Amino acid sequence: MTNKNSPIILGMVYGAHDTAAALMVGGELVAACEQERCNFEKHTRAFPNEAIAECLARGGFTLSDVDEIAFCNDPMHYIRETYLKLALEEDYRIGVMIDDFDRIKRAYQMEELVRKETGFEGPIEFHLHHMCHVASAYYPSGFDDALLACYDGMGEIQTGLLAGGKDGDIEVLDASGRYPHSLGLLYSGITHFLGFKHHCDEGIVMGLAPYGDADAISPDGARTYYEVFEDIVQETGYYSYEVNLDWFVYHKVRDIWISDKFTDLFGPVRKWEDEITDVHKNVAAALQRRLEVIVLKQLRRAREEFGYRKLALSGGVALNCSMNGKIAASGIFDEIFVQPASGDSGTAIGACYLSHKRMTPQFKPKKHHNFYLGTASGDDVRASAEAETGVHLQKQDNIYEFTAKRLAEGKIIAWFQDGAEFGPRALGNRSILTRPYPAEMKDYLNERVKFREPFRPFAPAILSDHLEEYFDIRQESPHMLIACQVQPEKRDEIPATVHVDGSCRVQSVKPTNNENFRALLEAFYAETGCPVLLNTSFNVKGQPIVNTPEQAMRCFESTNIDVLVIGDCAAEKSPGTPESVDAAAD
Repeated sequence: MTNKNSPIILGMVYGAHDTAAALMVGGELVAACEQERCNFEKHTRAFPNEAIAECLARGGFTLSDVDEIAFCNDPMHYIRETYLKLALEEDYRIGVMIDDFDRIKRAYQMEELVRKETGFEGPIEFHLHHMCHVASAYYPSGFDDALLACYDGMGEIQTGLLAGGKDGDIEVLDASGRYPHSLGLLYSGITHFLGFKHHCDEGIVMGLAPYGDADAISPDGARTYYEVFEDIVQETGYYSYEVNLDWFVYHKVRDIWISDKFTDLFGPVRKWEDEITDVHKNVAAALQRRLEVIVLKQLRRAREEFGYRKLALSGGVALNCSMNGKIAASGIFDEIFVQPASGDSGTAIGACYLSHKRMTPQFKPKKHHNFYLGTASGDDVRASAEAETGVHLQKQDNIYEFTAKRLAEGKIIAWFQDGAEFGPRALGNRSILTRPYPAEMKDYLNERVKFREPFRPFAPAILSDHLEEYFDIRQESPHMLIACQVQPEKRDEIPATVHVDGSCRVQSVKPTNNENFRALLEAFYAETGCPVLLNTSFNVKGQPIVNTPEQAMRCFESTNIDVLVIGDCAAEKSPGTPESVDAAAD
């Protein structure tokens, strides 16, 4: 190893969706980037060459400086467990194996492929997928001792993991969840039924759920929707559950997901352009409740059995902020930490941590809640983007006061600063911002700026000093991954950020989280007396969050955004949007 005291590790995600890279130096996360931000293909499966280049550039290294590549899964374990073993056990899965032959071949040749793509000649360490997930949450949480819980679609063969983190070591507590019994795949299957894109739009289903009634009588006339879902997902042990495969076919045929039994009861698979009916809303509500009931029972049992008072949560299902909010509000744990890139892209971080722990056995968790680890563009890149797009920015004496005044007027601001967020949430560096009132602002943003479904909510970002004044929550929420109720007396002050059930997905902002975003919130508070801004990701439906100044400028040009801010410079369109929004409120 070249750097014995401060090893340089390149984490990598490849082989399925959400490919990514991360860079760690001496146990410190230096950079992380999702490939989708580079090739602008949402949830891309492409090899993360551009993401790797971004990470190395941000760290000031070349590939020859890297001591080890840490990979996010074990391809040979995947082949042994998922395909060879299951094919022998149950013949009907051979059809799936044939469909996935290219994936099997790629897994078998993974080391060769990585070396060919990167030119790397050093060691490559392949880590188990779910260990990468739990490590990605444990080590940056800052918790010495914690329960580590992972829920997702699947890894090599597992579909979840409970582990204990103690003094820097990870011990597996329960690994009973195995394919095809998966809460993540269940959620994806219902996402498909509801007319949305699986492995992409599960968050839309979560947002739809509060419009439904899980206790309504289902179309069979005998059971409620929730009672049907108790049959669909059955608890089979202390920490185990099984998906009733009579309702699904994803284990037999790719991209069909649900069985005739499901459509016989609930109707045909909805097409994207079809109306969303009460049946669809109630299915979403029952799914969400069933997920929350199962996860909360498991976590409560683990708390009682193993005694951990803190929780570090990971896996794609951990992006479900409604579930996370129920966990936080339950009081089972004193504090929870949800890794901001909880989906598969975040396993690049976990792989780095596992390799570093192997090299440095004394390594222990250290709080690292700054996940602005992505692309940071300088003045030269901005100037090049201006020349390419024709958008011209002007330097402002005080960008915070300038922006706060326009926000107070009701203008919609695209806010682009420093390093990009790692993970799917915009946390103040690649954000679209506006004031959280009037209520009609939500509809305007959905229709005219984001071009997405009208029922989808928007998140509030708040000065952390005012968090409990506005929201019923007992811990910080810096990564916008914990839903909570808005205090009833404050709902009329910030109506554009309040969901139909009175909830929101809040982001609390301290100076240590994001100095620039905090300064903007303070300026808006000074201007209006309101410590809250509506914060949504700087993108439109179906596209990744913008990564570069050029992408930001093109999004600005093609939407009804009023002002684009990049660093301390701004470009404004002619007035119009504020009047149209205020008029809708009259």
